[in-house]
Amino acid sequence: MRKLTAALCALTLFAPAAQAQTVKDFLAAVMQKWTTPFEPFRLIDNIYYVGTDGIAVYVIKTSQGLILMDTAMPQSTGMIKDNMAKLGLKVADIKYILNTHAHFDHTGGFAEIIKETGAQLIAGERDKPLLEGGYYPGDEKNEDLAFTAVKVDRAVKEGDKVTLGDTTLTAHSTPGHSPGCTSWEMTVKDGGQDRQVLFFCSGTVALNRLVGQPTYPGIVDDYRATYAKAKAMKIDVLLGPHPDVYGMQAKRAEMKDGAPNPFVKPGELTTYATGLSEEFDKQLAKQTAALAQAK
Repeated sequence: MRKLTAALCALTLFAPAAQAQTVKDFLAAVMQKWTTPFEPFRLIDNIYYVGTDGIAVYVIKTSQGLILMDTAMPQSTGMIKDNMAKLGLKVADIKYILNTHAHFDHTGGFAEIIKETGAQLIAGERDKPLLEGGYYPGDEKNEDLAFTAVKVDRAVKEGDKVTLGDTTLTAHSTPGHSPGCTSWEMTVKDGGQDRQVLFFCSGTVALNRLVGQPTYPGIVDDYRATYAKAKAMKIDVLLGPHPDVYGMQAKRAEMKDGAPNPFVKPGELTTYATGLSEEFDKQLAKQTAALAQAK
């Protein structure tokens, strides 16, 4: 539980407490971790980690090419390409790019990689306007949160499937963190067993306004529905948009030939979602009190 609490504190990222600062101040505080290199590695079966120390990026290797899951800050795109090369993965083989959510720290390399590869971008349907406009919802004119707009080739909703070669991912609508926040589920092999993997979109409050003039209509109900859905899912391997979601660094250090894969941890999603839900209630109460005090 201590590790979970620490992860939640680290993962608040755009924490409500940080809203007292300017966005620039906050970015200055997190940018080093977000852009620090991390040695790429094969995480499980055909899933590879090619992100930074603070922002997760994944490559899924299929029989017909590669699927890229998110990117990081724009200045890290070259690093991601280098990480792929270290693992023998070719950027030119990327056929699909899947997005979990349309925030600048996960979309920063889309434009460059799409231009270089012609890969198709697939994202949640409610995030399509954000990706094609290059803005943060509810804060459209904030240049600090903007990113290069990109065309969405396919917008998905709950239960839609994306297949490339021998690999299929299923989209799960998990809104709140962004309106079109999409978690992706797939099956991998681990020691001859099938394991369910979930690339969880996110469930933190981030810069979102929950009361007064909310970031988008219905955001509170969306968050709560997402927590309920996540708690009920049967997942063996929890992954996420930031390494702290699932203790990536510690688990990577535990990986040894012939030993059980430390990333296989059934029930971790339920525990994590429970913690997120509790933290959400605290943030909602704080925002509500602050709004009442301001009146």
